[in-house]
Amino acid sequence: MRYLALFLFFLASSLQAQERNLDFYINIALQNAPAFRDFRNQAALNRQDSMLVRAALRPQVSAGTAANFAPNLRGFGYDPTLSNGGFLNALVSVSQPIFVPKQNLTAQFQALAVQNQSLQNKARLTEQDIRRSIGVQYITAYGTLQQLDFNRETRELLRREDAVYKRLTEQNIYRQTDYLTFLTSLRQQETTVRQLEIQYQNEFATLNYLSGLTDTTTVNLPNPDLHFPVLPPVVNTVFYRQFALDSLQIRANDQLIDMAYRPTVNLYSDAGFNSSFASQGWKNVGFSIGIGATVLLYDGQQRSLRHEKAALLENTRQGYRDFFLQQFQQEIAQARQQLSALDQLDVSVQAQLQTARALIEANGRLLRTGDAHVVDYLVAISSQLNAQNQLTLNHINRLQILNQLQFRNAPE
Repeated sequence: MRYLALFLFFLASSLQAQERNLDFYINIALQNAPAFRDFRNQAALNRQDSMLVRAALRPQVSAGTAANFAPNLRGFGYDPTLSNGGFLNALVSVSQPIFVPKQNLTAQFQALAVQNQSLQNKARLTEQDIRRSIGVQYITAYGTLQQLDFNRETRELLRREDAVYKRLTEQNIYRQTDYLTFLTSLRQQETTVRQLEIQYQNEFATLNYLSGLTDTTTVNLPNPDLHFPVLPPVVNTVFYRQFALDSLQIRANDQLIDMAYRPTVNLYSDAGFNSSFASQGWKNVGFSIGIGATVLLYDGQQRSLRHEKAALLENTRQGYRDFFLQQFQQEIAQARQQLSALDQLDVSVQAQLQTARALIEANGRLLRTGDAHVVDYLVAISSQLNAQNQLTLNHINRLQILNQLQFRNAPE
C-alpha cells in the first residue's frame, strides 16, 4: 500500500508538471529571449561611457621619442638655423584639463542617465511584446484544440449511429443509398478530425518555437485565464513613458550642442631629453610647462543647424505621441464594443446550438424505429457543428481581444 501511494504521488506530480499553461510559455519565452541580454550589455556600455567621461578629466600621460639628422654637404642641405643639423628627444608629456564647465559634465551625465532609463523602459516594452506574441499563438493553438475536441465528439456520435444504420439497412428498413450517404458524412468527419490534428500539432510546434522550447511532444493546452484588466491611465504606462524619455534624450543632446562651443583650457607639461647637439647636448635634459586655450569662433552655422535638427526631432516625437494617445483611447473603446457584440452573438448561437442538439436527439430516437430521414439527421449534425464552431470562434476572438488589452496593461 505504501508503494502504491508513492507511485500515485509521483504520477500526479508528473501529470502536473506536464501541464503547460499560458504563464508557463510566457516565462520560458522571457528566459530565452536574447533581447534582454542585449539590453544588459547596452546598460554596461553606458556605464563604461560614464567612466570614460570621468577618465577624460584626469591627467593624460604619454611618452615619445624622435630623432632627426639633416646633413649639410659642401653648402648643400637645410638651413642650419632651421634644422640645427638634426635633433634627438625623449619626452614624457602630461596634459590636464583645468577649466571644464560644470554644465558640460552635467549635460553628459544626464544624457547617459536618460539612455539608461530608456533601456529599462525598452526592456519593459520588449517584455510586453513577447507576452502578446506568445499569447496570440497560444490562443490560436488552443482554439484549434477546441475545434478538434468537438469534431472528435461528433465523429464518435456518427460512429455509434453507424452501427445502428448498418444493422437497419441490412434489415431493409433503410435504403442502401441512405446508408452510403450517412457513411460518406462519417468519412468526411474523420478526415476533418485528422486535418485538425495535424493543424494543432503544427500550431503547438510554432508555440514551442516562439518560446524557445525544443520539445517535440504535443500536450493539450488548458484554457487561458484572461480577464478584462484594470488599465492604468495612459500617461502612466511604459508606452507613454517612452515618448517622455525620447523628449528628455532630445533635450539632453540639444544641450550638448552648446557645451561643445564652450572654451577649453588645458595645462600641459613635459620632461626629458631634447637636444640638437649644437653645443653640450648632454646638458639638454629638462622640462617645460605651459597652458593652452581653445574657443571655436565660427563653424559655418553648424551650431544653429544642429539645434534646428533637434527641434525637428522633437516635433516628430510630438506627432507620434499625439497619434498614440488618440489610437490608444480608440483601441480600448473598440475592444469594449467588440466584447459586447460577442456576448450578444453568443446568446443567439447558444439558442441555435440547443435547437440543433434537440434535433439530433429526436432524430436519434427516430433512427432506431426506422422513421428518421438521413438527410434531416445530417443537417441537424451540420447545424450543431456550425453553431459549435461559431461559439469557439467567438471565444477565441474574445481571448485575443483580452490578450491585446493585457498588452496595454503595462504601468510604468
